[in-house]
Amino acid sequence: MKAICINGSPRKKWNTATLLEKALEGAASEGAETEIVHLYDLNFKGCTSCFACKLKGGKSYGKCAMKDELTPILERLEDADAVILGSPIYLGNSTGEMRSFMERYVFPYLVYSNDMPSLYPKNIPVGFIYTMGVKEEYFDMFGLKKTIELNENFAKRIFGYSESLCSTDTYQFEDYSKYVADRFDPEEKARRRKEVFPKDCEKAFEMGARFVKRQKALE
Repeated sequence: MKAICINGSPRKKWNTATLLEKALEGAASEGAETEIVHLYDLNFKGCTSCFACKLKGGKSYGKCAMKDELTPILERLEDADAVILGSPIYLGNSTGEMRSFMERYVFPYLVYSNDMPSLYPKNIPVGFIYTMGVKEEYFDMFGLKKTIELNENFAKRIFGYSESLCSTDTYQFEDYSKYVADRFDPEEKARRRKEVFPKDCEKAFEMGARFVKRQKALE
């Protein structure tokens, strides 16, 4: 049993990475082998629209034909039993690295056919963990509900199951006095970091454990 987390944040020790590590702890608690991949460590690009993954009889049918530092990650993901993608929200969406990764990870399995919508050979859970500085009450303003729903729908169509965890109003800086950020209340941010973020960590742990339990039940 293998669980892999993909970190789409440039930071390896902050909100997104912390939640992903907690998810892996949850997966490990159920006996899974775990791995975290930091996308910002890799030199890769998004889909180049070569359509080799859709070519009838092609050697790359159903697989991304591009060769770069993301290629071995995509190969390892083929053997994963549970996958969780984590990203902070930048300008109302996942980071550019996460979007590029999703193009390469999801699109090759997508079939332009009503008879067979997915080439992925098994049913696995693919979850999403989002971190953001905004409060949930602003989701509609930034179109975040649509973004979350779209990503989940693609994951369900291709892989079988998906769910999301949103950590909102997160602590972005260690010292707010050093940055132009007067729309935020540093004391309130610190309070949420102390009281709310640990609860989000618990939810991430539970997601990881739940995904592994789900796969064990399918075996």
